[in-house]
Amino acid sequence: MPHDAIAPLNEFDQQATLREVSFLYKGLITTADHAFDASPEPVKVEPNAKPPELKVASSVELPKDKTALIIVDMQNDFAREGGALYVPGTKETLDSIKDLLKRARSSGAMVVFTQDWHRKDDPEFKIWPPHTLQGTEGAQVIADFEPSEGDYFIKKRTYDAFYGTDMDLLLRQNGIQNVVITGTVSNICVLHTAGKARLHGYNLVVARDGISSLTPFDMDLSLRQMSFLYNGTVADSGHIQFK
Repeated sequence: MPHDAIAPLNEFDQQATLREVSFLYKGLITTADHAFDASPEPVKVEPNAKPPELKVASSVELPKDKTALIIVDMQNDFAREGGALYVPGTKETLDSIKDLLKRARSSGAMVVFTQDWHRKDDPEFKIWPPHTLQGTEGAQVIADFEPSEGDYFIKKRTYDAFYGTDMDLLLRQNGIQNVVITGTVSNICVLHTAGKARLHGYNLVVARDGISSLTPFDMDLSLRQMSFLYNGTVADSGHIQFK
């Protein structure tokens, strides 16, 4: 991607785009002058811009029978030290997610866990080291959440929990109109799942203290996209109520 040939709204959005293309998809960032060279000279991406002001809701009330709490990829390989792709920030989100989970269950709101679920020869391993291999301990939801028979589980092959799964069917069959997103990683599977939920017409609520990232910039990036691009409501978990 030629970084000098895109037209962002601001410097942060430009850096966010370049960060996602280079980091998440391993794309080559170059200049317009070299875009068609046989071996374009890469441009190093070092995001450091400050994000636009983020609007955070002080209170969010959701009808329990029309709302699903979606916990994205809180699996051993991501959320346990020593996991194949451990995200250190996950431990800081545990209490917030557990509190939301407890309140969702007690109210009768739907609870959905997504699981990254890969075959040994998964094409994604050209981008990332092997992780969450199907059927392995690393692919299991962490025990902290005490997954139960009343919860739903969506196994996904890509960043997006709607792509190639029955997530949309499950939500629609249960009359769901609102989704509350938590989990990891903020600018990867959380962002892609949240975005697809919004594109499918669901109202999006993001528990900002319930998502984790690899860097502070990635957190800002994901919250900016979910709020601005997908018109999601961002709130702290304690201010999200199931009524």
